[in-house]
Amino acid sequence: MLKIRLARHGSKKRPFYQIVVSDSRFPRNGRFIEKIGFFNPIASSKDKKIYINMEKIQYWTSQGAAVSKRTNYLIKKSKKLPVSNV
Repeated sequence: MLKIRLARHGSKKRPFYQIVVSDSRFPRNGRFIEKIGFFNPIASSKDKKIYINMEKIQYWTSQGAAVSKRTNYLIKKSKKLPVSNV
């Protein structure tokens, strides 16, 4: 089964998450199919905090991928954020 979920990167106490499509049998930071965004919870005001490619989300969900709870929350949150031309 395919899942859209977060893969944790970054150093100790400085998390950085990639939003990836992967098989649910693989480990959290293991093999993945495609990167479709990122989430940086400790980003400064200048840096982007969330980026999600919505076209890829729609494509993978149409292919049967399940979205994790936290990723679903981030998708809804990113839809509410104003779009910047950076």
